[in-house]
Amino acid sequence: MPPDDELTAPATRRTTARAVAGRVLTGLALVVLLAVLLAPERISQLSPAGFVRVPVDGLVAIGLVLALPQRARRIAVPVLGALLGVLAVLKVVSLGFSQFLDRPFNPVQDGSFLDAAVEYVRRSAGDGLADAVVAGAVALAVGLILLTSVSFRRITRVAVAHRTAGARTLALLTVVWAACALTGAQLVPGLPVAAHDTYDRVAQLRAGARDHDAFLGQLAADAYAQVPGSQLLTGLRGKDVLVTFVESYGRIALSDPELAAQVEPVLTTGYERLRAAGYTARSGWLTSSTAGGGSWLAQSTLLSGLWIDSAPRYQAFLYSHRMTLSSAAKLAGWHTASVMPATTQPWPEGAVYGYHQTYIGPDLGYQGPTYSFGVIPDQYTLSEFQRRERGDGHTPVMAAIALISSHSPWQPVPPMLGWDRAGDSSAYPAEPRADALTEQDHDRVRTAYRTAVAYSLETLISYVEHYGGNDLVMVFLGDHQPAPSVTGADANRDVPVTILAHDPAVLDRVASWGWQPGLRPGPDAPVWRMDAFRDRFLAAFGGPAPAPTPH
Repeated sequence: MPPDDELTAPATRRTTARAVAGRVLTGLALVVLLAVLLAPERISQLSPAGFVRVPVDGLVAIGLVLALPQRARRIAVPVLGALLGVLAVLKVVSLGFSQFLDRPFNPVQDGSFLDAAVEYVRRSAGDGLADAVVAGAVALAVGLILLTSVSFRRITRVAVAHRTAGARTLALLTVVWAACALTGAQLVPGLPVAAHDTYDRVAQLRAGARDHDAFLGQLAADAYAQVPGSQLLTGLRGKDVLVTFVESYGRIALSDPELAAQVEPVLTTGYERLRAAGYTARSGWLTSSTAGGGSWLAQSTLLSGLWIDSAPRYQAFLYSHRMTLSSAAKLAGWHTASVMPATTQPWPEGAVYGYHQTYIGPDLGYQGPTYSFGVIPDQYTLSEFQRRERGDGHTPVMAAIALISSHSPWQPVPPMLGWDRAGDSSAYPAEPRADALTEQDHDRVRTAYRTAVAYSLETLISYVEHYGGNDLVMVFLGDHQPAPSVTGADANRDVPVTILAHDPAVLDRVASWGWQPGLRPGPDAPVWRMDAFRDRFLAAFGGPAPAPTPH
């Protein structure tokens, strides 16, 4: 008969193995929870020091579990675990937002950006990849919530099993958290050691509700609401007024020497040619309501004179009767139009802006190869606009036009054609689709960006040379800065803005603005918030007008 130690040895080894496995699983669960609770929400804050924090979310959750009786604990643990899982998902999304939009994700305000992200992938890489990305994102979110819940349950079991030690540890960490909160301790700028991420999310909800109420008040307070059309834009009667948004044309394109080396000569030599043709221009800076994306927020901000930096504000604007620059022109007798080449679905919002005619991508009839974001070349867009809206004997037109060849991923860039061929889809050569750019391709990303912006600006200048005329007045500006992959983290939101005309009387009316001569604003040119433009433009070119609405 075998000795007792030979009989008990396998059982002992199994017990030891289970104990080791249990400790490993507990350690992994702790790592998962700490990653969820300590991770910052901005890419720029991802560093070892960024994880040296004390999370009050975890302290409250563990403390609640220790304090509850067993029956209540069985309900609280899965609920709290799921909530922490949702927090983890929001952090992952925020990291992505900070990479492209240079700010964390706001679940109350940013749902439309998720739709835009899917559309971006669909247009850039096809339906198959877009569907795969959506499915992968859903699976990742569900998996992360489950993983966080399971990890939280395991840690709480350990804490309950060692209640005294757990309570002491909890008390010590609470004291540390309070001390760090009182002193405002930070190891990474903008990231408190005393972390309170869940509280911040709740505060977002409250701030969103307050912001909505405040914005409704701003919508109602419009100094121009009762001004008759006969007093609007009197200084521009008989002119074609084009407000042109150049995608991602931000201050960085002119302030960064590496980028300006290609962009600035386009503006400098272009202005020399325009001056020779009798045009003058003045330029300044506007601070956009968005960065890295969300062009519709910038466009609505400029045209409405309201600071529209979120989806709730944009929706409130769409349900209002706010006067825009285009609706003011409509009241004053202009034919009004919008050209939106990246929009592929019907856009009823155009009526809110006051457009008689809206052209979306399919309306333009482009059948040639796609470039960059899978969009129509800017030169084709302007050629079609000219053919449809500025032909011989046309009614003066006020148009808002989006130029989007400078949309990320900024490659490939269309070639410049002669204007006699620019409206012919078949004249555009098929360009091989460039390899996808990633964060590791920093230099290639910046090169592609500056090349795309230079193309859009050259197209715009060439259009004025070829089709301008004595009655053209053009305002062109960037809609927002490009993504942080070009600007770096925490860049400002300034974009260049230029007003260009052949009639010197037009520029005389804006002399008081202090904008600088030429197409390129200098670093010391005036900087306005983008929502200030509408009132200043209406005041400069209107008859007797009320004082601009305070901003």
